[in-house]
Amino acid sequence: MNSASPHVDVLAIGAHMGDEVAWGMSLAAHVRQGRRVGLLHLTPGEKGHPSKSPSEYADQKRDEAQQCATALGARLWALDFKDGELPVGDDVQLAMARVIREARPQLILTHWRGSMHKDHTAAADNLPNARFYAGIATFELGGPAHWVPRAYHGENWEDLRGFEPEVYLEVLREDIERWEEAMRCYELFRGGVSKFEYLEYYKALARSRGCEARWEFAVTFAVPQEERRRLVTTLLPEPSR
Repeated sequence: MNSASPHVDVLAIGAHMGDEVAWGMSLAAHVRQGRRVGLLHLTPGEKGHPSKSPSEYADQKRDEAQQCATALGARLWALDFKDGELPVGDDVQLAMARVIREARPQLILTHWRGSMHKDHTAAADNLPNARFYAGIATFELGGPAHWVPRAYHGENWEDLRGFEPEVYLEVLREDIERWEEAMRCYELFRGGVSKFEYLEYYKALARSRGCEARWEFAVTFAVPQEERRRLVTTLLPEPSR
């Protein structure tokens, strides 16, 4: 990122380094639009390598995460909770809140809680209290309080239980190309850790969601139940532009 300020418009919070594969296209789209974006990783995701020790793989993932963030044009924050052991509680929530106060985003993206991976569920479950702590000035966390007005849950192949796409964001081919270049900073997405075709999956999904929206490509998000209320001054459609 060009700005020396840590403030971002969009902060994506992932359970593991590499989870930005699910919302990296949307971050690339916002960078193209001139917005500032950031990544917060709660764990390195260090226990998934078939031959490397967790400590060795954690070091590798930290290097890869920085390279990926640079390629996306994102600012990077990272916590150091353990892969597969991410708790739900004040330790995580207060740490997240400190980053939220520093980053001061207008939007947070994170996992949908209906996941096959317990860390993804934990990330989603930690977010409401993290927003609460960040937004209340009497919690002494460093920096001024900051309330994040909006949060969305990204579409992730591991987080599909009960996921309903409610918000569609158009992404362009150049956004997908930037996302793919960034994701290839990870050995995981070059086929060296898993044979799952992550990049092909998400490119096909973007095409499918784009068809639903009558665009070439799109990515989708679910909205937290407590944020589905709409405040309007008329029930009529907005005038055509």
